[in-house]
Amino acid sequence: MTSPLTLQDWTARTQALKLSTQALIDGRAHAGSAAPLDAVNPATGERLAQVSSCDEQDVDLAVRAARRAFESGSWSAMPRAQRKKCLLRLAGLIQQHAEELALIETLDMGKPISDSLGYDIPEAARTFAWYAETIDKQYDEIAPTDAQALATITREPLGVVAAVVPWNYPLMMATWKVAPALAMGNSVVLKPAEQSCLSAIRLGELALEAGIPAGVLNIVPGTGPVAGRALGLHDEVDCLAFTGSTATGKRFMQYSGESNLKQVWLECGGKSPHIVFDDCPDLDRAALAAAIGIFNNQGEVCIAGSRLYVQSGIYDAFMQKMEAHAAAMQPGNPLDPAASMGAIVDERQLARVLDYIDSGKKEGAALRVGGKRVRNETGGYYVEPTIFECESQELAIVREEIFGPVLAATRFDTEEEALTMANASVYGLGSGLWTADLSRAHRVSRKLRAGLVWVNCYFDGDVTVPFGGVKQSGFGRDKSLHALDKYSALKTTWFSLA
Repeated sequence: MTSPLTLQDWTARTQALKLSTQALIDGRAHAGSAAPLDAVNPATGERLAQVSSCDEQDVDLAVRAARRAFESGSWSAMPRAQRKKCLLRLAGLIQQHAEELALIETLDMGKPISDSLGYDIPEAARTFAWYAETIDKQYDEIAPTDAQALATITREPLGVVAAVVPWNYPLMMATWKVAPALAMGNSVVLKPAEQSCLSAIRLGELALEAGIPAGVLNIVPGTGPVAGRALGLHDEVDCLAFTGSTATGKRFMQYSGESNLKQVWLECGGKSPHIVFDDCPDLDRAALAAAIGIFNNQGEVCIAGSRLYVQSGIYDAFMQKMEAHAAAMQPGNPLDPAASMGAIVDERQLARVLDYIDSGKKEGAALRVGGKRVRNETGGYYVEPTIFECESQELAIVREEIFGPVLAATRFDTEEEALTMANASVYGLGSGLWTADLSRAHRVSRKLRAGLVWVNCYFDGDVTVPFGGVKQSGFGRDKSLHALDKYSALKTTWFSLA
């Protein structure tokens, strides 16, 4: 989706934008009992609004509202055709309000408006539409028993699903969890990241407008240690789906054990390897994909190709191309449709990125490009594309997830060497390789310990294919029909016919 709007147009719309800032519980706006959260524009460092912050009591109200809605059958027992129409209407409303939602995402999170409008919002609408279409296309099973019995296998909703989502793709990643959970007939309590709550609140309002009954989708802004923890420990939450850091994911596993043993599905951090062999079929395309793979969305991407491995024979030529792309992808005003990079989400994350850059310098990595905060005069949180050359794989910038536009590049000689370095990580989310050798493409992709492997491309995907990882990147899967497994239970019913 593109728009003819200019920087001046988007700036003017910012002045007229009305933001919803309260929690949404049981179909009504709710003020929240904790100290309000500041929604800060990363492009300027200025406060956009104050947002309701929910504490344990507020979360309890939301969970109980979701439970009542589920038990009433207003959604869970709604005829499938009608439930499908509601989700399709919601998809249509997201499309109808695309420019408003894109502006909210950009102001709240700092990403370029061209990305919000061109990718995030259309993907959110498509996700709801796609899962709506699955509702009347799911079949139950009959087991192959003998003639004296009939055994049916039916898929049922779990009940109350808590969805805790990150700040880097606020609306899109919320839909990856909310859409399949609702399609299965569950009620949902959505906790957006405290850095980017605004689009989730608007989603809740649009869901009510689409005809989804009150209490079926509740929005509880709040902090992780308070609202997130309350959801993790709540005995009336049947399933918790989370995207975010590995450390937080581990805490949710603990909360489950301390409470009702709720299902917990995790999509956690990544430190994805991006391998370019010397028989790469198109160095220009590979270099552009590698640059987008780390600098897109300011590097705030769980599948960012933050570890680049280039075979020695093409290393120098390839790195020159990477340098040129970095120079062309400098941060700009996120409201400028021409900007290819925006601002880091907040001051805390800015400090984290800059600390890692300092760490890389101190540990002996060679800084080839970037490394500085820029656009200081705006008051915003901008970091230029940064490329380090790293001989050692023990550096913090090679091992740890930075979530910023910082690339660690290393040369290699053999396929075995590349695989050893690529797999030497606690993470296993994304990975990529470039080669013209079909046998190598199959061989290496099978040996890469990752949930996602791209061959001669990077970042490509669709709602039809699973998204998730292995190792400490978690084990949950968003998108595709497989996501429905997270939000449903199989019931066996045995009928004696004797």
